[in-house]
Amino acid sequence: MNSMKSPKILPWIARKAGISDELALKLWRRAVSEAEYLTGKAEGSKFWGLSVERFLALVEDEVGTTPEYSLTPAPRLSWMWHHQTRMSLLSLMAAENAYRYWQNTWENLYSHQEAA
Repeated sequence: MNSMKSPKILPWIARKAGISDELALKLWRRAVSEAEYLTGKAEGSKFWGLSVERFLALVEDEVGTTPEYSLTPAPRLSWMWHHQTRMSLLSLMAAENAYRYWQNTWENLYSHQEAA
């Protein structure tokens, strides 16, 4: 099993979901194990992303099994992860577009200098 340290946000997620820190840590370890099995790696962005995604899904599944008399329903947390992923992708797309613009401008400038 991976010896990766748990994320510092784990206790916050546990409180928001209404589960113990111990249970959150067990769910994290399970998520890491599943991500390692699925990716074949214990590092990298794909492994990390899948670990977090699996963890949030496991927390949501666990919260769904809490007694119905619970007075504080836990929020669904996966939206936060998906939103963060979308925002990261938008930043990457913006950087890529800026690079392409710079590259096209440079090529146009260079080709005009050669023609002169």
